[in-house]
Amino acid sequence: MMETENNLLQLCGVIENTPEVDHEVFGEKFYRLDLKVPRLSGASDILPVTISERLMNSEVAPGIRIGIAGQLRSYNKVISGSGRLLLTAFAQQLDPPDDSANPNIVQLTGAICKPPSFRTTPFGREIADLMLAVNRAFGKSDYIPCIAWGRTARYAASLQVGDKLKIQGRFQSREYQKQLPDGSVINRIAYEVSISRLSCLKEEMSLAEHLGENNALPPSPMA
Repeated sequence: MMETENNLLQLCGVIENTPEVDHEVFGEKFYRLDLKVPRLSGASDILPVTISERLMNSEVAPGIRIGIAGQLRSYNKVISGSGRLLLTAFAQQLDPPDDSANPNIVQLTGAICKPPSFRTTPFGREIADLMLAVNRAFGKSDYIPCIAWGRTARYAASLQVGDKLKIQGRFQSREYQKQLPDGSVINRIAYEVSISRLSCLKEEMSLAEHLGENNALPPSPMA
C-alpha cells in the first residue's frame, strides 16, 4: 500500500470562524479554522482544520460550505502545564461541496501502539479505545485515537500492540468531563476516529516499521 493511502480524510461542512494563523514551517503559514460537519444522525461535529496559505482563497471564510480532502494529523501541545495529543484535519485539497456524498470519511492503516482499553458504560454500552500509529512521509508518524463500539469493541479488546489494522470511520468531536486532583471538574473536547469497520491485516509488520526511528510521541510539525 502506498504511504499516502495509509491516511485518507474527506470532510464537507460549513466554516464556523475566521481562519487564524496557527504556525509556520519553512516560511509557509498554516491557518486553523473550525468546520461544522453534519452527522448522518442530524447532529454535527465541530472539527479543527489546518490549511496552508497556498490553499487560502475568498471562499475560505465564515459561513462558507467547503469540501476538504487530506489526512488526519496529530501533534503535541502543552495545555495548562501538561502535554496533550491533539488531532487536526490537514487539508491537502479543497473540493466543491457534494450533497450526495458522506460528509465525513476516514480511512487509516496503521499499527496499534498501546494496549487497547475496554470498558462498559453505566448503560451497558461496550467501548474500546485504540491508539493507532500511522506512517507519514519523511519517517514521521501520526498517532490517532480511535474508538470502537459494541461487537467491534469486543473484537478490538483482543488485539495486541503491533497488530496492523485497517480502519474506516469518521472524525468526531466528543465532550467529556475530567476531574482534577483538587476534586473540581472541567469540560473538555476529545477528537477521535469513531470506527465503523475494522480489520486486522494478515501480513506481518512490526510496530517499529510504523513508528520509524523514534518510538516516542514526538511534537511534530503538521506540514
